[in-house]
Order: sequence, then structure tokens, then C-alpha cells
Amino acid sequence: MISMTMKKVVLFCGIFAIAVFLWAKNIIPFGKGEGNGDPKEKEALIVQTLMSGLVNLHYSPRLIDDKFSKEVFKMYVDRLDGARRFLTQEDVEQMKKYELLIDDETNGSSYQLFDLSMSLIEKGLTRTQVYYQEYLAAPMDFSKDESIELDGEKRGFSKNETELKDYWRRMLKYEVLNKIVDKQEAQAKETDATKAKKTFAELEIDARKDVLKTFDAWYKRMNKQKRMDRLSDYLNCITSAYDPHTGYFEPKDKEKFDQDMAGSFEGIGARLQADGDYIKVSEVMPGGPAWQQKELEADDVIQKVGQGESEPVDIAGMDMDDVVKMIKGKKGTEVRLSVKKKDGKNKIVKIIRDKVVMEETFAKSLIINTKEGKEKIGYIKLPRFYADFENNSGASCAKDIATEVEKLKKDNVKGIILDLRNNGGGSLRDVVTMSGLFIKDGPIVQVKGRENQPDILRDYDNKVQFDNPLIVMVNQGSASASEILAAALQDYGRAVIVGAKGTYGKGTVQRFFDLDRAITGSNDLKPLGEVKLTIQKFYRINGGSTQLRGVTPDIVLPDSYNYIKVGEEENEYPMPWTEIAAVPYQKTNSIKDIKKLREASESRVKKNATFSLIEDNAKRIKKRKDMSKYPLDLDKYKKYDTELTAEGKKYDNMLKEIEDFEMENPSSDRAKVNSDSVYIARNQDWFKNTKKDVQLYESINIMYDMFRQEGLMSSKN
Repeated sequence: MISMTMKKVVLFCGIFAIAVFLWAKNIIPFGKGEGNGDPKEKEALIVQTLMSGLVNLHYSPRLIDDKFSKEVFKMYVDRLDGARRFLTQEDVEQMKKYELLIDDETNGSSYQLFDLSMSLIEKGLTRTQVYYQEYLAAPMDFSKDESIELDGEKRGFSKNETELKDYWRRMLKYEVLNKIVDKQEAQAKETDATKAKKTFAELEIDARKDVLKTFDAWYKRMNKQKRMDRLSDYLNCITSAYDPHTGYFEPKDKEKFDQDMAGSFEGIGARLQADGDYIKVSEVMPGGPAWQQKELEADDVIQKVGQGESEPVDIAGMDMDDVVKMIKGKKGTEVRLSVKKKDGKNKIVKIIRDKVVMEETFAKSLIINTKEGKEKIGYIKLPRFYADFENNSGASCAKDIATEVEKLKKDNVKGIILDLRNNGGGSLRDVVTMSGLFIKDGPIVQVKGRENQPDILRDYDNKVQFDNPLIVMVNQGSASASEILAAALQDYGRAVIVGAKGTYGKGTVQRFFDLDRAITGSNDLKPLGEVKLTIQKFYRINGGSTQLRGVTPDIVLPDSYNYIKVGEEENEYPMPWTEIAAVPYQKTNSIKDIKKLREASESRVKKNATFSLIEDNAKRIKKRKDMSKYPLDLDKYKKYDTELTAEGKKYDNMLKEIEDFEMENPSSDRAKVNSDSVYIARNQDWFKNTKKDVQLYESINIMYDMFRQEGLMSSKN
């Protein structure tokens, strides 16, 4: 999320209040006064106030018509039963009579579709609970040649209950088969010769008991889901039809969002989001336990959560709150996450919970070089564009980057590599200031609301803090503010942009609005929650948007996700790429021959064995991403599982420490990093992982090529 200046925040809040006031006077039937608190009346008030915000304030307001209804309906059905486990096509047909009426329902504050869907999903839970209890009560035959398609979208809804029941038979067979194979592998590794080996029949019984226990717990949780939780899902289908970053937050969700954005806590340091029946990792927080452990990654789908050695709990269908509670915990305790990786491989990730130190999200630097090159290069890692808007003397990434640059200049570095990989964005104010550290002055970005002329945000300080060669590293996780900085320095010709095939592609600005403040009275129905609205888009100074297209690096390096869709284009209903007029700016022309730099890099990459592995892994991930059909014959399944595991193992440790890679802390930091065991351990861990960073190593070589073009290379090189 990109922050606006305080002036724009106040202006926007004023517009919101006026817009809702005018709308409310004409349309909204406010509550009957304090003491009523009718849930139906509250639901009506929420949808009316929410729709007012969308219509009056969203950057790209939509016609609330049949087309809108159709899109929301499809999204809602997908989210209601994404795995196609509970509803039949007959159920969907019942709901389909509302497919073109959602617009009328929102205007009339009616929830007939939602009410019907709740009735059908409850019916689905009741009948499928009978299915699993019945099938898990008897031995299963694993010699039959059959398979199961686990991707609900590919499989589609079962035509009727008979077909649905057969799907459950095969799905439960798959779950039990998984357990049996795990138990066989564990038994094969058992070193205690006195421990009796169980027969296949005994393992099969144990496996069915385990699956039964898992499903009983799952259904217990699903049956506890509140109407408001499911209503939030429905409302977010309405908001998502505007764009992926607009959404409704019920009060408890906004509270969690605020807690997540500030302070420290004890847990694993990962942000989560719903992904069908399961939970997906949206971000691994730099510096947290999961980040340090290095196995959990963004887009990993969490399927089970276990506490230490205890039996993991299947979280399918579980409420996000319950999943978070299970994953969070006291410092020093272990949580085991059963995750599905992007390539389809299943993996158990063990993480020791710890205090998530937000200091690790701040900018930090190293002095790096190669044994052969020797020329000092500054390396700055910026995990996010942080800022404290409540305190002018508080945290500011722009100030911190300026400090890091001064540290590196003190140690006589000849170039700087600024690493924005996996930096999801943050403060717009700071990205403008930060860009100004590397150029004399001029426009940095254009920010445009839905009706007004674009605001041109400029660097007015003609001081250039660092004017030697500069590289900015990016990947698919570089979003929003990261894309603004990379785009601006690319447009000026001030930096060489290096990294994966493209950045995330988020070129929009969001703001939270408290629905309670949009209306007067009805205190008995409050709190109503908040809405996060997309209110602006930002544009490069050359006029193009980063929305959807992102920033294309000048030099593209192999990356494991280069061949699959990631970022904004993966979302439903993303806002389109658009273009406005460019603004005048003076290119620096500080890069002599970028084509020559690219050709030299490509030549090195082709000869690098690690890059070859990364390229092969990228192709494997693309191939495996859509594979979701599994055999249910024991022998075929074991063969498939063995092949998948063996194939993945080849790439598990493909990143090795690079012997030619040298690094040290800036002289200004050495006293601090050696002050206690915690700092020492973190610093050593950073060194160890940085030495495995083949993309950074290649960026050093690109920098040396830049030195040669600029005549900055000493004669010994």
C-alpha cells in the first residue's frame, strides 16, 4: 500500500464524508436508534455504506448491472466451494437464478442469494459428513486402477449427489493413501530393531483413523463459522469485482491488519491470506523466524499445522483466525507446517517461533566484491518502504538509505547495488525522497485520481548524494513503491535494473475508510467495519503505468518463477494498463552502453552451472504447476511420489556458497554487529545466505563492467 502525503489524506477523507453524506440523505435508511441492533438491519447498513464508498470514491467506478452481477456470482461460487467438495451442479443451478440479480440485491440491501448459499452449504456439510464417516469405517482397496483430480476448477461441480459421493470416496482414498505411504517411509527409517513392523493392513487401519480424526476436527471448525465470517467473503466478492486490492474488513480483521503492520510479536513472521479451502503465505517477513529458516516461501499453500511432535491438524475450511492462533505461539516452541510448494511438491516446514524483530525490516548494507575484482561495491538491502507518519522524527527508509549511502561512501565504494527484491512497497513520500539521492532534481512519479489531473511528485533538492554507477535489483515480488523507484531511475538512465523477467505490476494506491464515520446515528448497529479502496493510480514520468505490466529489467537473469504467471496478472479483475502524457525530464545518460552490459552478462550466465539449474527448475515449476491428477493405485502412487520427490531433490540445494564472493560490514557498523551474540548470529546468517546469492554475484560482475565503461577500474583489474 502506498502512503499519500497528509494533505491528500485529509482531502480524501473530506471527499468521502461529503460523498457519503449526500448519498445517505437521499437513499440510506439509517437505523431506528440505539437499542435495536437487528443483525439484518446491520447487514443492510453495511452493504449500503460499502456500495456508497465504491460508487463515489473508487478510482474506476463500475456500472452495477447484470455484467457486474455475473462476475460477482462466478467469483462467489468459486470462493464458496473452490475445491468443489460440498455443492453439486444442482445446488449451483438453484443459486443461478440470482446470477443477474446481485446488482438489484445490493441496491435493495437484500441477501437472498447469500441466505440461499448458506442453506446449501450447510446441507452440503451435513451430507458430506455422512460420506466420510461411512467410507472411513471400512478397509479400502488400493489395487484398483483409478485416479483423482484435486483441482476443483478442472473437475467442476459433481452433477448430482451420487457423483459427489463418488468423488468423496476417491478423495478419502487419496488422503488415506498419503498417510499409508508416509507411515511406510517412517517405518523403513526406524532404527530400533526391537520395534515390531506393522503389516500393510495395520497401517491402513491407522491411516483411516488419522484421516477420520482430521476430518472430524475440520467439520467441527466449519460448523462453528459465524454468519458474519461468511458474509465478509460474500462482500469481498463484490469489492473484488472492482479490483483485487479493494476489500471489506470486518472490525476484527482491521484490528489484525493494524497489529500486523506495527510493532513486534511472537510467531513465525509470515503474512497469510485465504486460498480456497486452505491458507496461502502472502509474504515471509524479513528478519522473522520463517525468513531465517529459509524454507517457507510466498505462495506456499498451508494444508496442515502441527505443534511440535503432535499430530498435524488439517486446516481445510478453517477460519483464518483459528489458523493464525495455531501458527502463532510462544518464543522457543516449534510449529510444523505441511505446505504445498509452487511446483506441486508437498513439504513439512519446521519453524521455531521467536520474537519477530521489526528492526530486520530496516535498510542495511554490506561492502562486497570478488577475490578477482577487488573494487569495493556497496550493497544495500531494503525489505520495504517503511515510514512513521505519526512522528516526523520516526522511522523513514529514505533517511536510512541516505545514512547507508554515507557509510558506504566513507569506505570508498565505487558503485552501489540497491536490492529491492521482494520489497512489496510502502511510503510514497520516501520513494520520492530516496530517488532524489541519485539524481540532481526533477519529477519522480505521477499520481492521478479518477477525475483530476495527475499530481507530479518531484525531487526539488539538486544535491546528488551518490553519482557513481548504480544497479537496482528487482524480482516478481518487487511491487508498488519498489516499481516507482526502479521505473524512475530507469527512465532517467541513472541505474541499470537487474533481475527476474518483470516486477509485480501493482500501480494502484489504496486507503482505509471507517464505515462508522460515513453515517450518523445507528450506534446500536456499529461497528460496521472498514473498506480498503483503490483511489489512485501512479504513472511513470514517461507516461506509462506500472499497473499489470510492472517494470521490465534492463538485464534479465534466470529466476525459478520466470515461466509462470505471478503478480498482478494472476489476480481476478486487475485494473488495466493505461497511459497518460509524459512529463519533461532530463536524462542523465550515466550508462554508457547497456547493450554491451547485457551481452556480457548473458555470456557469463550461460556458463554458470547454478544459473543453468535455476533455468531448469523454472521450466520444471511451469510443467508441474498445473499437474493435479493423482493415481489411487498403491504402486502407481508410490512410483509417482518417488519420481516427484527425486525430481525436486535435484534443486533443493542448488544455491551454494560462492567461493569468489567476498563481503564485510561497513566500518561504521562493525562495533554494533559484534556487540552481542544475537547481532553476531544474525550477521553471520546474513553473510552465509548472501554468499549463496548468485543473482547478486552476477550483479557485481555487471557493476565491474560498468566500472570498465566509466574508467573506474584500477589497473590491477
